[in-house]
Amino acid sequence: MSWGLKNRLARIVKPKTGHTVMLAVDHGYFMGPTTGLEKLDKTVNPLIPYADALMLTRGALRNYIAPDSDIPIVLRVSGGTSIIGKELLREGIIASVKDAIRLNASGLAFSIMVGSEFERDTLLGLAQVVDWGEEYGIPVLAVTAVGKELGGKDKDARYLALCCRIAAELGAHFVKTYYCEDFEKVVESCPVPIVIAGGKKLPEEDALKMAYEALQAGAAGVDMGRNIFQSENPVAMIQAVKAVVHEGATPDEAYEIFKEKKGAKAAARVK
Repeated sequence: MSWGLKNRLARIVKPKTGHTVMLAVDHGYFMGPTTGLEKLDKTVNPLIPYADALMLTRGALRNYIAPDSDIPIVLRVSGGTSIIGKELLREGIIASVKDAIRLNASGLAFSIMVGSEFERDTLLGLAQVVDWGEEYGIPVLAVTAVGKELGGKDKDARYLALCCRIAAELGAHFVKTYYCEDFEKVVESCPVPIVIAGGKKLPEEDALKMAYEALQAGAAGVDMGRNIFQSENPVAMIQAVKAVVHEGATPDEAYEIFKEKKGAKAAARVK
C-alpha cells in the first residue's frame, strides 16, 4: 500500500480511534430525489462538520458541495441502473479515475452484487477500480449491496462474510456491509476494515444501538445515510452517532446526547 493510499485512507478512518463516521448521501444515483435529499445541500452542509467523510456521486459533489470544504470525499463510481429498472443489481463503472483525481477524492466506492445474476460483472468491475486505486494511490470501498432476488440471505452472517471476504480478496481496501446477528464472524473473516451501512430508516434509539453493537463486534465505523438525514433532527443524530463511534458512548448515553442536542436547537428556535 503506497504512502498516498495510506494517507487518503487515514483521512477517512481516523488513526486516533481507528474508526470513522461516513455520511452516505449517494442515494440519488439510483433513487433520484430521495426523501431528505430533495435539496441535498440544505440537508448535508449542516452535517459536514460532524462527519469524517462524505460518500456521494460526482454530480452531487459538483452541484451541492462547496469546493472549499475540507471533508474527505468517497466518490461513488458504480451505477448505471435505477430503482425502477429491471436490472437494479447490474451496475457498471460510471466515473473515471481521472475525474476522481480532478475531484480530489480520498476514496472510490463500488458496489458488488454477490449472488445475483450479474455477480461476475460487478466483481470484475471492482477489480478494475482496485487497479485504478493501486495505480493512483486511492483506497477503494467495496459496497456489498443486496437486492430482492437474493432472498433472506442479505442479513445472514455467512452470506455477508462471503461478500466481504471476496471483496477483500479482490483487493478492496475497506468494505461496507450490513450489520447482522453474529457480526463478529463477518469481521473476523475479513482482513480489511468494515463499516456498516445504516440501511432503512430506524427509530433513533435502534440506529444508535445498531452502531454500538457493530463497533463492539469489531466494525471500524458506520457509513450511515437515511438514519441520519431522515432523522427528526439530523444534526443531533450525527453528533450522537459520532459519540458512539469515536467516544465509546453506550446507546443510552448517545440517545441522551441526541435528545439534548435536539432540545437545544428547539430552544434556540423559540428564542
